[in-house]
Amino acid sequence: MALGYDGKLYILAFDHRGSFQKKMFGIEGDPTPEETEKIADSKHLIFEGMLKAVEQGAEAGATGVLVDEQFGSDIPEQARERGLKLAMPVEKSGQEEFDFQYGDEFGAHIERFDPDFVKVLVRLNPDGDSAMNERQLGRLKRLADWLHEHDRKFLFELLVPATDEQLASVGGDSDRYDAELRPELMRRAIEASQHAGVEVDVWKIEGVDEQSDAAMLAEQARSGSGREGVTCVLLGRGASTEIVEQWLREAAPVDGFIGFAIGRSIWWDALKGFLSGDLERDAAASQIAENYLHFVRVYEQQAVH
Repeated sequence: MALGYDGKLYILAFDHRGSFQKKMFGIEGDPTPEETEKIADSKHLIFEGMLKAVEQGAEAGATGVLVDEQFGSDIPEQARERGLKLAMPVEKSGQEEFDFQYGDEFGAHIERFDPDFVKVLVRLNPDGDSAMNERQLGRLKRLADWLHEHDRKFLFELLVPATDEQLASVGGDSDRYDAELRPELMRRAIEASQHAGVEVDVWKIEGVDEQSDAAMLAEQARSGSGREGVTCVLLGRGASTEIVEQWLREAAPVDGFIGFAIGRSIWWDALKGFLSGDLERDAAASQIAENYLHFVRVYEQQAVH
């Protein structure tokens, strides 16, 4: 199977686990069965928003959900039954260093759920801890090799957190870091992964403010023999609607970008409203659908492919 993915991809991401239970529900440590059921029900509400979006015209073949095994209950099966693309994570949640959620059993869990995309979230700064980077890349190569031996697609979510030195070099200003340093660091992180033999089908990357930076990243993702079909999608990072719109407008016209995988920017406020009693369940799902479809429209208006 050729490396890469051909086609549009608009993913609603709600595979958040540790951060979700802590920030949305205030639950530390392992949740009780009752707490797990409450979290799972909240995730089902997000999925209900996706189903409303499909009813309102979202293109099923380009529409996807990124949901976890821990709290996802029957959502993976329902997504497949409705013809949606299914992506699922394999990383341990809430760790600075990538490792497998289910250790050596990762393959069995992937085969059990049979997702279209297997996703990892990795924090990889090329100027960061070199020993940790090497350990991560070794595990990621093992995963990439297994996936491609089993004809499965690899969705790699790349985060490049600033080192203390990098942040100090821009006066401690995270916005300056994002604008001035992060794009090239992202390119180098992609390059380092490629040099380590980690072959990715779709890169899920943080937004950039300049179209030239988006083009640079897409070009790096496709550099080298056999990577002509590798593509990129944009993540939302929980940013405001206005900021996500800007990122989408910069990335959409770039050859090599095929869509987005956005989570909290779509569903956080609606779910908060439901849990606080300010929104009825159906109204919250409708708001999620509206937010998702809005970002699809913003992207499609700028896309040239």
